[in-house]
Amino acid sequence: MMMPKWFDKSLQRSNEQNLDDLRRSLALAAQAYGSEHTARTAFGHAASHYRSLLAAGAGEGLNALVASFGAALVDRAILDAVCHTQKMSFATAIQNNVPGIDATLTPDLREFAFAAFLDALLPVSTIAVRHTVGLLDPLASSDVAARPDDDLPVALDEVIARYGHRHFKLKLAGDGAQDFERLAQIAAVLDTLPQYAVTLDGNEQFDFVEAVHDLWRAADAEPRLARLSSATLYLEQPLPRELALSADVHELARFKPLVIDESDATFDAFPLARRLGYAGVSSKSCKGIYKSLVNAARCSNSINTGSAFITGEDLTAQAGLALQQDLALVGLLGVTHVERNGHHYVDGFTGQDAPRDEQAAFQHAHPDLYETTVRGTRLVIRNGMIALGSIGCSGFASGAIPAIESLAPMKTAAVPIT
Repeated sequence: MMMPKWFDKSLQRSNEQNLDDLRRSLALAAQAYGSEHTARTAFGHAASHYRSLLAAGAGEGLNALVASFGAALVDRAILDAVCHTQKMSFATAIQNNVPGIDATLTPDLREFAFAAFLDALLPVSTIAVRHTVGLLDPLASSDVAARPDDDLPVALDEVIARYGHRHFKLKLAGDGAQDFERLAQIAAVLDTLPQYAVTLDGNEQFDFVEAVHDLWRAADAEPRLARLSSATLYLEQPLPRELALSADVHELARFKPLVIDESDATFDAFPLARRLGYAGVSSKSCKGIYKSLVNAARCSNSINTGSAFITGEDLTAQAGLALQQDLALVGLLGVTHVERNGHHYVDGFTGQDAPRDEQAAFQHAHPDLYETTVRGTRLVIRNGMIALGSIGCSGFASGAIPAIESLAPMKTAAVPIT
């Protein structure tokens, strides 16, 4: 479920070219880590290759998000191996700083007490699912023109009825009139709930700060949006990444806290965003587990006086290792709700064409996380919540592994990168 246009939104590159870029990123990381002959901690390996992989990626036309993708996967594999070797869970390994996380990549945290911070992290037993409502998603059953060949809910009201969601992420188009009317339509559905919380995702669609101001002003003056506006927690990445880390947003942030997502491409991005007026930063496994952890450290640092925060944003994490490792990460960071729609897009393990024995192995190892239906094994969401107890097992959040023999080798890039 690689979503290439999140990493690189350039119209000059096709989806297939973007996918090849991600494959190339992984190949570069595998080559760099695989040729390493120096004994290092898990984080030490990540830190030693960070800058050289950014440079290698840039040399092949890969932006920083794409260039970091391969290392993010390799770092997770290494940490999984370390956890298994030490017979400990991900949470225990992080609490004891087994990876050896330090300020090598974050000079602003040179005096920070990493050991005390990590030791104080406590994994949560459950986490709320924040359901993403896309720009074209139907809101009511009557709006569904055609249904997929499965029994999954499609419209927003059906999703709420099936899963009991109370947290929602609403996509914005960057068009004031269109966004205004769309939010009013969504509010008509959500206002039937006794309570709910909302986050907004600008998705880099607003060309300038004043356009976001205009939307806030219109929303505040609209009675139909009164409850939705008060339930909105923050606005994520409204400005394009080319502008986000150069435009001052302090005045805009007076309306709602602002979060960087796509702009969090390097280890030094969040401190820069903070100086411009942003309060939050997203955690995404595809950006790297160590980046999430050091950004969480920044949020806890007394210099930030408690106003900074980290969020869980990962739309397409699918059942299995991707889902479980991301849940373990955000669950340890203290995030209380996480964006999660991949179970719809991929239909659990079934949409991945995972063998039945693999599905059974994951369901057996994580009975609180998955259930087996006539169609296959799927993620369990009850009362809008996911149970995380079973991912506290030895290793990086998984008591089962994919059926390796069923997997195909990653193909090499078919389209030139530069």
